[in-house]
Amino acid sequence: MTSQANRGVVYKGPGEVAVESIPYPKLELGNRKCDHGVILKVVTTNICGSDQHMVRGRTTAPSGLVLGHEITGLVIEAGRDVEFIKPGDLVSVPFNIACGRCRNCKEGKTGICLNVNPARPGAAYGYVDMGGWVGGQTEYVMVPYADFNLLKFPDADQAMEKIKDLTLLSDIFPTGFHGCVTAGVGPGSTVYIAGAGPVGLAAAVSAQLLGAACVIVGDMIEDRLAQARSFGCETIDLTQDGDMADKLEAILGEREVDAFVDCVGFEAHACGCNHGKEAPATVLNSAMSLTRAGGQIGIPGLYVTEDPGAVDDAAKHGALSMRFGLGWAKSHSFHTGQCPVMKYHRPLMQAILFEKVKIADAVNVQVISLDEAPKGYADFDGGAAKKFVIDPHSTVAA
Repeated sequence: MTSQANRGVVYKGPGEVAVESIPYPKLELGNRKCDHGVILKVVTTNICGSDQHMVRGRTTAPSGLVLGHEITGLVIEAGRDVEFIKPGDLVSVPFNIACGRCRNCKEGKTGICLNVNPARPGAAYGYVDMGGWVGGQTEYVMVPYADFNLLKFPDADQAMEKIKDLTLLSDIFPTGFHGCVTAGVGPGSTVYIAGAGPVGLAAAVSAQLLGAACVIVGDMIEDRLAQARSFGCETIDLTQDGDMADKLEAILGEREVDAFVDCVGFEAHACGCNHGKEAPATVLNSAMSLTRAGGQIGIPGLYVTEDPGAVDDAAKHGALSMRFGLGWAKSHSFHTGQCPVMKYHRPLMQAILFEKVKIADAVNVQVISLDEAPKGYADFDGGAAKKFVIDPHSTVAA
């Protein structure tokens, strides 16, 4: 294919991203051809809270990194060895890059593929320490192992009508759902969701989809709490003083929940009068205090091995001060790590297509242009109760 122009969102340094010209993708991996890959014309690509960790300077992300791991696109070129995905297919791209061949992939653990990142298990597009893959907040992007990774939408026209929902299958809807599944949420459960950002809101609607009796969402930003209430959640304002168990009791009549989902991660802050103070282990410690004995704790919130902006030397290396003895005494189970998106994306697609869930409404999707991406990052960092979806080619209906 003749070389074309391409643009993408590039990390420049703490607090700064820019839209710049970048190379048009090739079906190549280093110096060899990538016959199992495809090139996509990006239809939608979303700004994620984990992108914000990098942009805030809280990781070791290098300047010049092309951002973006939440990708939906149209196949425009396929490698020689791609058998089941064809040009013209509209597809969702799991944020995890997986080979489909290693032990972990064969066990369904696609978030920790052993063959796509020389530094550690697991890879993702446009993310620090995740294998150096070019991100997808771009006009065009290359996707490897296409037959294994990609979810083809059965009807492209139908998919475009629901693209604001389906774009969330690449990461936050499966991630929120995974957090609830690993927390043991089921019919009749009482659930506490820490954080009302997009993943927290996705977890909240996932808990409802799984049959939870009561979903409680805690956050420090009133607009985000209002968004959670808009689809039937109870909420707790974490800027207010008071004992969390008392606040749960006022809602549930009980001082603990069956299931706890941490959608905050390592940039957590203390509650009440200390809510302006960073306390990276506070959500994990709250989880152990507020989850019933024998309960489960899902942790889709990101925790890192290196945090140059951490509050203390230990936290700079991912060492947090947890009261783990309490969790042990209460026989809690903890589930960490990347969501294996392929475990969930097809059933969640079906839930969207058959109108069993309105995930775009729950997370308050706002479509923006590629040139508006820097403002989207700034607004998201400022606490906007929105999920920003970039439309690089102006193909999404308003």
